Amino acid sequence: MHPNNRVKVFTDKFPLLGPIIWILSAQYFAAQIIVASTWPKGYDWAGNFISDLGNTTCGQFASRYVCSPDHPLMNISFILLGIIMAAGSLLIYQEFRESRASLIGFSLMALAGLGSVLVGAFPENTVTGMHVLGAFLALGVGDVSIIILARALGNVRPGFRIFTLWIGIISLAGFLLFISGAHFGVGRGTFERIASYPQTLWLILFGIYMSASHYRHRRLKSS
Repeated sequence: MHPNNRVKVFTDKFPLLGPIIWILSAQYFAAQIIVASTWPKGYDWAGNFISDLGNTTCGQFASRYVCSPDHPLMNISFILLGIIMAAGSLLIYQEFRESRASLIGFSLMALAGLGSVLVGAFPENTVTGMHVLGAFLALGVGDVSIIILARALGNVRPGFRIFTLWIGIISLAGFLLFISGAHFGVGRGTFERIASYPQTLWLILFGIYMSASHYRHRRLKSS
């Protein structure tokens, strides 16, 4: 049997696995709160970057104060998020295989997952090029994938597709403002979060949406 068909057979047997994996993206938010709480002089949610939480040094870095004692936890969270994004994409895609656009969208989301793994594997103060590449894939490519999926997921309710499109647009706008260096007095970290947080929130909500859809379908079949 072709590997793609094996995955399809597997997801037909365990349709909730992909959505549940994406719901686990919530660990990313929890890790940030925990790691930020250990900063000796306090973490600036507006001015500091998310990657600063994974920085392995303590002192001034690129004009920002960084000191993250629990940086291993944050870097593990980045890597785990990437695995979640890629694995969930592979499994959930099997329900939308008829659409070429969905293949592109889920493939880009998996690529964004690889980016998140790179962010965690190469903290910002180590191999800068790999970290920047990872951040570009995780944020920029991930945000574009959501916009594509908003148009590709024909079986999803129109209201959720519109919500998905707006999530993608807002996130991509935040990413473009972030890389432009603009902050309008609210801190560059704010725009990085606008590029990142809606994307992760969408993964969680889409996982919940798909889980609820499967639950309703199972109840209809059994009634």
